[in-house]
Amino acid sequence: MSKGLIHHIEIYVTNLQRSTDFWGWFLHELGYELYQEWKEGKSYRLGETYLVFVQTEERFKEISYHRCATGLNHLAFHAASREEVDEMTEKLYARGVTILYEDRHPYAGGRDYYAVFFEDPDRIKVEFVAP
Repeated sequence: MSKGLIHHIEIYVTNLQRSTDFWGWFLHELGYELYQEWKEGKSYRLGETYLVFVQTEERFKEISYHRCATGLNHLAFHAASREEVDEMTEKLYARGVTILYEDRHPYAGGRDYYAVFFEDPDRIKVEFVAP
């Protein structure tokens, strides 16, 4: 039944506390719950899918991340409605989160594409998109 669906995604972060403060809040807003917690990481689960955040070891911190280089570009999450995108946008602004493409928001993805694009503490792009 779940063949082909994503089981989990694991992301290494430069500062576990800062990242889980950000991601914990956002994922809780989407209905995720804290799933696992250990000294070097935390995971959040919704249904059968979970996201894992792990503290990057010091020896690897000098290697910088950029979403335009080879690797992960962004994570996109479904919103229930355009109103939910608008509510999330206000919450993101209130938390001081960097909103991307502000000059084209909420149509940065195109005329018929309603979403908010923003960054996590390590500048990974996140998208919250209406149906």
